[in-house]
Amino acid sequence: MATGREVMLQGFHWESHKTEKWYDILNDRVEQIRDAGFTQVWLPPCADSLAPQGYLPRNLYKLDSKYGSAEKLKSLTRKLKENNVLPVLDAVLNHRCATHQGAGGKWNRWEGTGIDWGEWAISNEQPDFAGSGNAPTGDVFHGAPNIDHTQDKVRKDLCQYMKYLTSDEVGFGGIRFDFSKGYGGSFTGEYVRACDDNVEFAVGEFWDTMNYGVGLEYNQDSHRQAIVNWVDQTGGCCTAFDFTTKGILQEACGRGEYWRLVDAKGRAPGVIGLWPARAVTFLDNHDTGSTQAHWPFPGKKVGQGYAYILTHPGTPCVFWDHYFDWGDNLRTQINSLLEVRKSMKIHARSVLKIEQAKDGLYAAKVDDKVAIKLGREHWEPKGDGWKVKAFGDDWCVWTK
Repeated sequence: MATGREVMLQGFHWESHKTEKWYDILNDRVEQIRDAGFTQVWLPPCADSLAPQGYLPRNLYKLDSKYGSAEKLKSLTRKLKENNVLPVLDAVLNHRCATHQGAGGKWNRWEGTGIDWGEWAISNEQPDFAGSGNAPTGDVFHGAPNIDHTQDKVRKDLCQYMKYLTSDEVGFGGIRFDFSKGYGGSFTGEYVRACDDNVEFAVGEFWDTMNYGVGLEYNQDSHRQAIVNWVDQTGGCCTAFDFTTKGILQEACGRGEYWRLVDAKGRAPGVIGLWPARAVTFLDNHDTGSTQAHWPFPGKKVGQGYAYILTHPGTPCVFWDHYFDWGDNLRTQINSLLEVRKSMKIHARSVLKIEQAKDGLYAAKVDDKVAIKLGREHWEPKGDGWKVKAFGDDWCVWTK
């Protein structure tokens, strides 16, 4: 987070677990990923899990998963680092499936895992698991026992676990925190700091419902403020996925309602308008897109979406499907935008000036040396020295 020049690739999708050679697939593409300009790759959850995708972890120290063996994981992280690409861990710390039955015959005990807990480690709001811990410090995930992070032993064990995963032996250098709103942000900050200098980047998934009336409301200030508040709770040592920007951007591009892309004070309407240095922008991930498609970006507008996030402040994240599976044309567009971002030295704190935001047209300048237009209306930057550097359906980018 120190340089603000990171560009992330999500290195998997919802179906990646179906081949136990996924780490091999990634390994074979490390050089391509590096050459495209990605500085970090978010890898899938690496712990033993009840669900094959990895999001119902069980034995945390067992790193053999449906994506490949522990040794192949370690080989991959080494190769990524050798190519100056940061391997990012997907840490699922809010909930954990038990290995044994305990009190009341419920699945609420862990034995022989290196992190052996009982019902005392489960927050007390889930009768299905008979947890006897304290009240939750965030939202409840109902599919598995929710861990009580107020317990000293829980936090000590998780700190040790995170130190192990970010050690030279395993090799992760960044962390993505799954379901971050399930426990207090202060605990997330504690887990990051426990890793000492081994973590260069951390990001949380604070996915909250946006403000809806008859459709998506224009004003999403409270939504983005909740994300900013969570970052504050971590002590500022984490970024957060900018779900506010995603929701507004896909509505703006999908409907041509580009007036949504400026707030009442003339700023970008997402987290990038408040705290761009701590905002990770994205169009889709394994939950919102892929085969789950819970909240997908309009498919025909994905090029426009990347034109926005890859030229704007914040830290952009590109989805695996879009880059590798949606064809050469989209990949070429993304590559051209990555080149613009790198060559013009756009970073997380770059200065955004919005020129137009109305039905049919969005136009802006970044650091006064990159200009972007979305929409069908004609617009081009005024003055000499501007050259078209990237373009696609209803979008164009100039550099000066």
